[in-house]
Amino acid sequence: MIILKEEMEKCAINIVEGMNLKTNEAVLIRGGTHSQELLEEIAINCYKKNTHPLIVSASDNFSERVYVEIPVETFKVTPKHYLALVKACDALINIEPFKDPAIQLRFPREKLEARAEASVPIKKAVYGNGEKGKRWCYVGWPTEEAAKFFSIDSETLKELIIGGMMVPLKGLMRRCNAISEGLKNADTVHITDPQGSDFTIGVKGRRINEDDGFISDKDIEMNDLGNNLPAGEVFVGCEEERCEGTIYCPITIDRFNNKIIHDITLHYENGKLILEKIDADDKETIIQSFNQALEIDKKTEKEIRTLNVGELGIGCNPSIDKAIGYILTDEKVTGTVHVAFGDNYSFGGTSRSIMHWDFVTAPGITLEVKYIDGSTKIIIQDGKILSLE
Repeated sequence: MIILKEEMEKCAINIVEGMNLKTNEAVLIRGGTHSQELLEEIAINCYKKNTHPLIVSASDNFSERVYVEIPVETFKVTPKHYLALVKACDALINIEPFKDPAIQLRFPREKLEARAEASVPIKKAVYGNGEKGKRWCYVGWPTEEAAKFFSIDSETLKELIIGGMMVPLKGLMRRCNAISEGLKNADTVHITDPQGSDFTIGVKGRRINEDDGFISDKDIEMNDLGNNLPAGEVFVGCEEERCEGTIYCPITIDRFNNKIIHDITLHYENGKLILEKIDADDKETIIQSFNQALEIDKKTEKEIRTLNVGELGIGCNPSIDKAIGYILTDEKVTGTVHVAFGDNYSFGGTSRSIMHWDFVTAPGITLEVKYIDGSTKIIIQDGKILSLE
């Protein structure tokens, strides 16, 4: 895989521009040492915005040694210096940390669970715990090793990630806005597809968020502080107890140990995932991960929302046309929707959870909105956004 210097530089500019940084803000930049040149280019662009960046990076070898050699007791402690650093920052930029995602398959689950629990205070510092959170951006980055892990050729992965990141901002804003307008004053949304997805989800009174690659002043005002690159979705922190039906997801990735899972069918009633009705080529892994998250939430949260529906998202990036198991790009595929379970507090919902797991449909969904006044309208038909036709 060849990533040209000008491509890397353009990506760095897009990342920093999307953060809408203000003079003298402190910016934390994290990633793997394999992407050090990108991390430094991002930092240079931060300096040019009169802000103060700090780079933190680690190699795959170091990360693997930590999980293999260090006892689980160490993972149970929240690192006070890192928590203080996050609290002191105004913005955080995270680049995909591993050159080879497969190394995570070798991380012991008990250590992953311990670190997840210890990270709860850090997560709350980022997303806000009753007060304003931090602006953040999570950025994908392609490698040969990642392409092998996702069973695709390297140029395809590069096109999904870098091509998806290069989509002109105005065009992406137009697509997001077209969907957002169709959701205004919605009561419920009904989604169907030829693969068996058929569910209704409540969104009445919930904030509509546009992931268009730029955190605007308006976004900051309404506390919509997150950004993904590639961008390209509209999402709602849906009503947590108002969802009924079935979703079919062709491919996903385990939220704890990064195992690829295929052919998932999920059923939910009264907004809650029914664990015993899960079907997949490895349903045991899905169930185990939800149960691990449940145990953490029982220790850290007053109300347990691990299994509740938390998000309805609608993909609309024109350069991302296939799901590979990499949720960052899968959820941006045009003509798909995704449902996430667990946390949605940071984007307009009421649930706090260590869990946030997205399940993306196959392309070709039909989305019908029922509005508060009782009227209905199809805004996506067989995967096509009708107002753009």
